[in-house]
This record gives sequence, C-alpha cells and structure tokens, in this order.
Amino acid sequence: MEKNNFFVKSHGLGNDYIVLDSDKIDFELTQDLIKKICDVHYGIGSDGILVKYNSDVADFKLRIFNPDGSEAEKSGNGLRIFCKFLYDYGYIDKEEFTVETKGGIVKAKIEEKNRFGKAKIITVDMGKAIFNAKQIPVNTDKEEFMSEKITVGDKEFEVSCVSVGNPHCVIIKENLDEEEIKKYGPMIENHPLFPNRINVQFVKPISRNEAQILIWERGAGFTYASGSSSCGVASVLVKKGLTDREIKIKMIGGELKISIDEDWNIKMTGEVQEICSGYISRELLE
Repeated sequence: MEKNNFFVKSHGLGNDYIVLDSDKIDFELTQDLIKKICDVHYGIGSDGILVKYNSDVADFKLRIFNPDGSEAEKSGNGLRIFCKFLYDYGYIDKEEFTVETKGGIVKAKIEEKNRFGKAKIITVDMGKAIFNAKQIPVNTDKEEFMSEKITVGDKEFEVSCVSVGNPHCVIIKENLDEEEIKKYGPMIENHPLFPNRINVQFVKPISRNEAQILIWERGAGFTYASGSSSCGVASVLVKKGLTDREIKIKMIGGELKISIDEDWNIKMTGEVQEICSGYISRELLE
C-alpha cells in the first residue's frame, strides 16, 4: 500500500478531526508532531487526530489523539467522523460495522447519506454508562459519585460523575456562562479528585427530553461539541430522574440525539461533514 500521508479532515457539529490510515503514513505520530499538526497556525488545525489500524476483535481499530498529544479512550464525534471516513473511502461497503477503541468496541450504523452518496447521519453504540467511582476513576471511597460538592478556586460546584468509556464530570446549572466554564473547566479537569483528569460539562435541563450544555474537554479545552460529553450528560440527567431516556442535547455546534436503555446502554445519532482532504507535506513533517 502506498504511503502517501493522505489525510481527511471532517467535523461533527463543529468538533473537527483529522483522519489518517496507519498503513498510508510513513512517519511516527509523536506528541510534538500531533501538537504541530493540530495547531491552526503551524499545522492543519484540528481538535484531534483519528488513526485507523487493523483489529483482531472488530472490523477496524481506532486510536484517538487529543491536540495536546495525549490519547483519549473514546470520542463520540470522533467515532462518527471515523465511520464516515471508512464508508466514504471504500474501506467497507456495509452500513453496519464495529470499531475497536481504547474505551471498548463500538457498533456503528450509517443512517442517512447525502446527495453525493457519502455518509451524513451516523448512529454509534457508545457502550454502557458507569457510575462506579472506581471505574471512572475518582479518588473517593464512595461507590458512586453523584451530587457531591467540590471547591475549585473561589467557587463550590455540585458535581456528578460518569464514565461512558471516558470520564465525565457533570454540573447542573440554572444558567450557562461560557466565561465561567473557560475559567473553572481547567481547574475541575485537573482537580486532585480526578487522577486521570476529566471532561467537564455545565448543563441546563430545558425539558423532559432536551438539555443545553457547555463543554470543557480533557486535553482539548473549550469545544463547540462533544459526543461522549453529550452521552455523559444524558446519563446523569436520566440517573437523577430529570429527563426521559430519549434526549436531545443542544451544543454551540449543533444537536445530538441520545438514547439510553434500561441497562444504561447508550446510542448516539448525529451529522458529520467532510471539510477537506489532502497530503501532509514533507516540510511540515520535518
């Protein structure tokens, strides 16, 4: 297979990723290079990098890298973007397939195609919501970490934690303020309570089947949309009895539909769109 360093850049509700095939690149993805490629001024610019590998347990394997070079267990928008890449570029012609991630095996389904025959709306099975504090993980002796108060800086927050393959800290608010999450998000992400750091969401419930959120993403910062964050928020809202099990999550970048069954299995449905494709230049790599 030709190693031509081909890439595709796509977005899911404004959350954008670069997709690479490990068989088609001739360079090592070091932490410094990941940072450079993701930089909007010195690289291509993105919220992360998705890399395709062969899998022994699923149809494909996905590794997800944050723009700071760290590796994520799972990403909802990243998964949908990756699945679009696989379908659009002929890696698979089935509309249902599986993807191995660090956070577990994911089932994917192409729900709708655009007028070019490319994948447009995709559902991914995001696995099971876990409220066990040790599995999130959280530094606490409690079995669950729901409705606990923590202090960061000069402010106290009531937090609920959940894992959907990666860890989330959900804070219910009456009003959402971008400046507030930009200020306190990084403090909560790096709080000693969370040894592996954590994704942070401020959420305002709107109705029994709608909620609005702001997101501070672990390793990426303030972001317009996040699939796993939407799943984490929906799980906490259902757990607390604040919404029904079919929920629309509204973000700056757009909306996702989240469905949670009685066993806490999560399905997420949303749109994805390709931005551009090309070849990473030798000058950038050197």
